[in-house]
Amino acid sequence: MVTTPARDDFDITVDVLVIGAGACGFTAALAAKAAGADVAVVEKLDRLAGNTMLSSGSIPAAGTRLQAAAGIADDPARFAADLRRVAGPHDADHLVDRLAAVSAEMVHFLIDEAAVDLTLVTAYRHVGHTVHRLHAPPSRKGADLMRDLERAVAARDIPVAFGNPATRLIVIDGAVVGAETRAATGETARIGAAATVLACNGFGHSPALRARFCPELAALSHFGAVGSEGEAVIWGEALGARLGNMGSFQAHAAIAQPHGALVTWTVIEKGGVIVDDGGRRFADETLGYSAFAERVAAHGRPTVAIYDKQVRDVTAAGQPEFGELVEHGGAREFHDVDALAAFVGCDPAVLAETLAAAAAAGTGAATDPLGRTAWGLGPLTSPYVATRIAPALFHTQGGPVVDADARVLRADGTPIPGLYAGGGAACGVSGRRGSTGYVSGNGLLAAVGLGYVAGRAAAGRAAAHRAAHPDDSFHSDLQPERLRS
Repeated sequence: MVTTPARDDFDITVDVLVIGAGACGFTAALAAKAAGADVAVVEKLDRLAGNTMLSSGSIPAAGTRLQAAAGIADDPARFAADLRRVAGPHDADHLVDRLAAVSAEMVHFLIDEAAVDLTLVTAYRHVGHTVHRLHAPPSRKGADLMRDLERAVAARDIPVAFGNPATRLIVIDGAVVGAETRAATGETARIGAAATVLACNGFGHSPALRARFCPELAALSHFGAVGSEGEAVIWGEALGARLGNMGSFQAHAAIAQPHGALVTWTVIEKGGVIVDDGGRRFADETLGYSAFAERVAAHGRPTVAIYDKQVRDVTAAGQPEFGELVEHGGAREFHDVDALAAFVGCDPAVLAETLAAAAAAGTGAATDPLGRTAWGLGPLTSPYVATRIAPALFHTQGGPVVDADARVLRADGTPIPGLYAGGGAACGVSGRRGSTGYVSGNGLLAAVGLGYVAGRAAAGRAAAHRAAHPDDSFHSDLQPERLRS
């Protein structure tokens, strides 16, 4: 953080400066531009590489026209209730209703104004949602969502400077008025802005911040974006920001080994089970991919996802990314329990007993001792399919607390003038600690939802500044070519 004596020290000025070129940053930029602001985006990496790129691109929203067309009745109150039921009490409860209320408007904005290709996911609804409300690209790839957002940003002539990390925030009289950036050449630039939006992700790739706030993550490898180094936390603390839900994170229990690809939890929801290297189940798989990851880490043994040919083929037909894993040999087929047990590395009799008990629970003939009640397509049958899996951290869910307009708040609850945050750079709504409070899509809800809110609010601040200071406008000399990309 650096304080400058006067605004004429800026190399470039703009209404709204967005730090981070992920889903949050691009959505904030589009929303601010639509509200009449001049906008610029800076990104420290030299390419699109945020957490959204690694996701399925699923955005939860309640009351959308896509839901209505599919005959699905949903509303923000039901959505908020689902979020609270899973997350429990936490430091950003005030954002739950806000994000649920704006979710449909935000999805419609992406479709109508930004030409983002989104469809309602009806083939599955992951744990936490009581109705189908995930909206995703037809490919179910976050990379396609990001490419659509990037095209929309380019179509509006919003400059994006890749390979230009923001190194410090610029503060005058307690207000954030822009940031200093550094190009790969070492050249620096001071960018002045009436409003600055932090969209620079969480701290999953920072060993120091992980050790400080989430020491339990030591057992999990980081599967998220390499740029998640916690700048928002560091800068926010320096400005006296309140931090919230710092021990909360989203993990995934099923990263295929050795392929490194995500095994969609749909194979579990459709009836699959997870066993350790002894051939035994050890927790209720319907806890969800994030919560179950903690159970795997605590169990401390290698794990294997077991499903069957029907589950594999139905899932692969609807989720191309999983289909690619199947094509690359990541879902091996076994025609009897002995061959399957050899793959798992366990006693065939133990594995046979595990599968028989799961089948009995799946037909209702017995109660599952681990508490599972939902079995998807029913008991597994031969030929079986198996994938070696391991848990991993996707992204942290804690950060500076923001208000309903995405303004970063101080410890006393007052906003830091000129500073906004969203996505992984802000305190999320996934509980106070651990991975059990994460509902599918919460990461993109905070990214796109808070990005949309922050962009509009930041544009409003810029407009107010122009009206109050017509001779001292931050937007007066925006020159996109001066942003080194």
